[in-house]
Amino acid sequence: MAKMQDVRKTIEASLGNLSTTRAQELAKGMLDRDAAKEQVTKTAADLMKWSQRNRARLMELIRAEVRDQLRQMGVATQEEVNALRKRVRELERASRPSGSKRGSAKRSTGKSSTAKSSGAKASASKSAARKRTAAKDA
Repeated sequence: MAKMQDVRKTIEASLGNLSTTRAQELAKGMLDRDAAKEQVTKTAADLMKWSQRNRARLMELIRAEVRDQLRQMGVATQEEVNALRKRVRELERASRPSGSKRGSAKRSTGKSSTAKSSGAKASASKSAARKRTAAKDA
């Protein structure tokens, strides 16, 4: 039964953040009671390396699985989004008339569209009145 607990502790150490103290405890439990201190230290260092490698492998497996799931769902990667942005900018530049420049369009002076249209109507009315007056004089 004690061996099963040792195996469980070792597996838990491989998946979690194994501290130096915990690695020392595991090494002592794995080795004979009369093992040299250097042997315990070397075994603890080996356990630390093993734990770090396993954690890195596990993280890479998780990342790969998440990437696959996102791809299957149709979620675009950052690279794909950046490529689309670049393509849109190129298309926008190509669709502009050759003489116009970005931001060269006149900006409104703050008048609302109703004010502009009523001003245009008044101007048209004045123009029509002038034409009638000119026609009467002629």
